[in-house]
Amino acid sequence: MIKITDIVVALTYDLNMLKDIVAKRLQIEHSRIERLSIAKRTVNAGNKQDIHFNMTVIVCVSGDENEVLSRNKGKDISKETELIYTVPQGKKLKERPVVVGCGPAGMFAALILAQAGARPILLERGLDVDSRKRKVSTFWRTGILDTQTNVQFGEGGAGAFSDGKLKIGQKNSRKLKVLKEFVQAGAPPEILYLSKPHIGTDRLHETVKNIREQIISLGGEVRFHATVTELLIKDGQVTGVCFAEKGKNSEISADNVVLAIGHSARDTFERLLASGVYMEQKPFALGVRIEHPQEMIDKIQYGNFAGHPELGAADYRMVVHLPNGRGVYTFCMCPGGTVVAATSEENRLTTNGMSEYARDGRNANTALLVTIGKNDLGSEHPLAGCAFQRSIESAAFAAGRGGYKAPVQRLEDFLQKHKTTAFGDVLPTYLPGTEFAELDSFLPEYITNSLRQGIAEMDLWMPGFAYPDALLTGAETRSSSPVRIIRGDSLEAIGIKGLYPCGEGAGYAGGIISAAVDGVLCAEQILR
Repeated sequence: MIKITDIVVALTYDLNMLKDIVAKRLQIEHSRIERLSIAKRTVNAGNKQDIHFNMTVIVCVSGDENEVLSRNKGKDISKETELIYTVPQGKKLKERPVVVGCGPAGMFAALILAQAGARPILLERGLDVDSRKRKVSTFWRTGILDTQTNVQFGEGGAGAFSDGKLKIGQKNSRKLKVLKEFVQAGAPPEILYLSKPHIGTDRLHETVKNIREQIISLGGEVRFHATVTELLIKDGQVTGVCFAEKGKNSEISADNVVLAIGHSARDTFERLLASGVYMEQKPFALGVRIEHPQEMIDKIQYGNFAGHPELGAADYRMVVHLPNGRGVYTFCMCPGGTVVAATSEENRLTTNGMSEYARDGRNANTALLVTIGKNDLGSEHPLAGCAFQRSIESAAFAAGRGGYKAPVQRLEDFLQKHKTTAFGDVLPTYLPGTEFAELDSFLPEYITNSLRQGIAEMDLWMPGFAYPDALLTGAETRSSSPVRIIRGDSLEAIGIKGLYPCGEGAGYAGGIISAAVDGVLCAEQILR
């Protein structure tokens, strides 16, 4: 196979056009191209008058491939070796491994274990994704919260109610394995090559369900409404777990347990700490959601190409470093999406962003976050970050006057420190409802001041970002885990053999792909 990089292609390209470009680059006849696949496709919007795609393609040619390569040295053309992932086939395990949590990390740990014939048992405190959708929909309509099944807990994890963005970076065999499993389970095929792939909440729910069915078909077991209450540990070796399932206490014997509990399992963090599991504080960030008209973002990013069907809804990502030493950055940008109520605890309020696959909503939204350091927490306690998050969430709930209504403020009013009295062009997408409130009433001054400075700098990079009618909704507190469960080179928790802290909740991932890959790594370690 031959890899060709830096191919410039018009937005309206087709396969024949692409083959013509490739044949010219390789100096071969069009008919010699036997197979062509796109490895990467990126939108190049550097020149608003000439927006196009940049591509990397993989080609199989008839005849002598080496001769073609030798004639095209130094032209971004090279030999390509196919990335192949092979599921480890280790020795037969004495006991069935247990996986705690059915987010991306737990789901892929269980999938790899199942594909290796280890028949894992997956325990999830929330409900299956279909039941979960109904629970979440009820909460958004009525403000009636189920603390065990919500935007944070349930099949698919917190990512199941998001844009479903996949941060790929440099591909390796494990990442490709994850992507291919997603596609096989119903995700859009273009996630294999887009530089900024997304699945969308609607497509992600079906994908998650199909992966669960594969785990079961391979001998695995998935048990919902099963909350782990205790780890059983003897002489530094995990021996099993205790859990409450539908009001009944149960116990499973296991010498391998994957802890993929997610970043919001604060009660589980507390129980683990009390059991002697070593943890430490981890840097995190919090802030607000900001909404703009999607048409405006499209125009800023794509100029006259805004609305082009091959480009879809525009996105953005910005990071600024302030003189006060803090970073302010956008996170989980959701084109054509909605701001959603994402709490898992009563009388506390936190937000998230969500887009469906079509990204056709009227507003664009993103988290606008400020970095939080250890000095902000006022304590060396491992769970001080959780306590800090809770304090902000309680204050935001009070600012929204209860009922899980979110406090909102126009951007211009926030910058000028005025309370908002009426919406401008941007209407909120958040449910169950909103209340006008000043962000300064529930966020510390160093956060709101940093947000003001960060927004001013972002407007220099992306003129129009400081749109007066843009809407700020608070608070965004759960972008990542404030805790790291310490593990060693074997991926086992320090001092506890057979216990594998895994994924974003344990502090070892920062998104769907990295969490899934960490699950794969933990499964591999068990199978060794």
